[in-house]
Amino acid sequence: MAQVPVQTIHRDPQLFYWILFPITIVMILTGILRHYATVLMSSAPKPLDLRSTREQRSLLHGISLRTNFHVLSPRSFHSRRDAVITAYESGAYLKDPERKGQPPANPMTDPSSMDGMMGMMKNQMAMIIPNTLIMSWINAFFSGYVIMKLPFPLTIKFKSMLQAGVGTKDMDPRWMSSISWYFLCMFGLQSVFNFLLGNDNAASQMAQQMGQMGPQAPQMFGPGVDPNKQFLAEAENLAVIEHHSVLDGVEQRLLEGIRI
Repeated sequence: MAQVPVQTIHRDPQLFYWILFPITIVMILTGILRHYATVLMSSAPKPLDLRSTREQRSLLHGISLRTNFHVLSPRSFHSRRDAVITAYESGAYLKDPERKGQPPANPMTDPSSMDGMMGMMKNQMAMIIPNTLIMSWINAFFSGYVIMKLPFPLTIKFKSMLQAGVGTKDMDPRWMSSISWYFLCMFGLQSVFNFLLGNDNAASQMAQQMGQMGPQAPQMFGPGVDPNKQFLAEAENLAVIEHHSVLDGVEQRLLEGIRI
């Protein structure tokens, strides 16, 4: 059997220091600056009024009852469920009972919703602008460079991820281009940011948001959400529960455990 020749690529070892280190340092400094810029631009959330707080806590109370029904006795659960379902269906916990059955208000006309949307836009701009500038900088100065070779074997499926910007078909997938190193730093420096800035830092949160882009679950509270529909849906969820308690048959289980 013919032995496959080992691929050898001659590269300047200085590329490792003049490309890999600058990209890594710039990514770390950019993450730190992004964190403090986000902190400076963020505004303190406005406190909710009493009616809004009651509306949200009432819905959470029903969800908690549905989740932890098994720790209640049958009599306690049924009395709580009947009271909660009656209040949900009558709209007793709504912030604006007179708007029951009407479509939710336009979030563009709600000042509190506008503040939340403005905060989200600030966070997106703090993420998009630095990434665009760094990407342009790498494309202008480091495009097409192969900077390092990974010490472990990889399959051909990793070639498109690790050799972005390098138009070769026969190169070993273990070789990594400068643009691929930039993307790896974008998602792989979260531990460094957690060490430098703490767990609750804007740099790691933005990287996680980029990694989780896709269909998102509908939010429970926020602009454009109809609380009356949420109350009715939760009332239906509570109505179909077949109650059972963790104490059902506890005497028999205890005796069986003692016999063993």
